[in-house]
Amino acid sequence: MKKFIKKFILIFLLLVIWQAVYFVFQIYNPLIPSPREIILALISLLATPDFYFDILASLGRVLVGFSLAVLLAVPFGLTLGNTPKIGEYFLPLIEFLRPIPPIAWIPVSILIFGLGNNSAYFIIFLGVFFPVFSNTYFGAASLPQIYKNVFASFEFSNIKYFKEVLLKFCLPYIFAGLKIGIGMAWICVIAAEMIGAQSGLGYFIQINRLYLRIDYMIVGMIIIGVIGYVLNSIISGLEKKIIKWQV
Repeated sequence: MKKFIKKFILIFLLLVIWQAVYFVFQIYNPLIPSPREIILALISLLATPDFYFDILASLGRVLVGFSLAVLLAVPFGLTLGNTPKIGEYFLPLIEFLRPIPPIAWIPVSILIFGLGNNSAYFIIFLGVFFPVFSNTYFGAASLPQIYKNVFASFEFSNIKYFKEVLLKFCLPYIFAGLKIGIGMAWICVIAAEMIGAQSGLGYFIQINRLYLRIDYMIVGMIIIGVIGYVLNSIISGLEKKIIKWQV
């Protein structure tokens, strides 16, 4: 309980100060809602089935795009990091594409995939792939040569080397990439939904911007933050269970 309070006490204090300023100075500005108005908007939205549909739509897109990126980025990063000769061919292309923001790909993705889920999956995939790949690659490239030499002296198979040495050594790097990737996934899905979708939290925020429902927009942003925090906590929990030797 104390741990929970420590995590959120600053947020709570900021909300109290924010509400107190409105109360003391009798501020009324529809473009800057008070915490009380935001809470009322949240209660109203929680009674609306369409709001849950938008949450599930965004969450589904994030999970699909995130999973596809991880399934490709992890083995690719391990392979290139462990075999520099292969990396020489692929790394220039990756380093060329990596600085391009995923949002810049939105017009291209709409032209290729059209409006809807496939376009969002593509943008999320790009946003997640590079941080996960980069961290995995750095981990594999950092594996001390002595580990390879010791394992080679026992003449074990390549599969066992991959599982027992390379993968285990790189797990902390992989999880670091996953934590960055899940944050990027939410950034990308909101941007993609604002431009090329008719559902999801990004679409919800965009529509309410047009209606000047700032309170609803802020609620949408809060829900994005909460879900992102929960997903990051899940990844951190898995990290503690899987990498027991690091705890």
